[in-house]
Amino acid sequence: MSALIRLLNEEEVLARVPDLCGVLCDCVDGGASIGFMAPLADDDAAAYWRGVASAVGRDEVLLFVAEDEVGGLIGTVQIGFALKPNQPHRADLMKLLVHRTARGRGLSRQLMTAAEQESRARGRWLLVLDTATGEPAEAIYERFGWVRSGVIPEYALFPDGRYCATTVFYKRLAPAANT
Repeated sequence: MSALIRLLNEEEVLARVPDLCGVLCDCVDGGASIGFMAPLADDDAAAYWRGVASAVGRDEVLLFVAEDEVGGLIGTVQIGFALKPNQPHRADLMKLLVHRTARGRGLSRQLMTAAEQESRARGRWLLVLDTATGEPAEAIYERFGWVRSGVIPEYALFPDGRYCATTVFYKRLAPAANT
């Protein structure tokens, strides 16, 4: 299944907050360790997305969405730009989310490809991410060419309160400019 992948501006993010909340809450309900505890209240999810919208407006974050054939929002991914002066080449890949009803259709690859292409276009050629160790996303990132850097034990909590380790990955999109 091919989805429409779009990069949203601040106003579009704000307009899609209810849909974004639906994807986020579904992933948390499914047990994804993505920074939230279950049950995730709608107000808390909405506050999170309004914060993302603000960061998009400040050009600190890019938010890509995947929409199905009727415009339903079924996935997201974010790129957060490193803001320190000594990291103009780096960005963080964050919150790759695909609604459980839309998984297995190649949406993760489509979202990641769009995020990587736009990062490269903006001069961000070194991407980093972390994901819960042992979870399906770990294998997805490896298939997409990300390099495992290491594991940090007891890094975060799953939504049900259990500790989880995190695996750190990176991906070079281009060679270093000074090598």
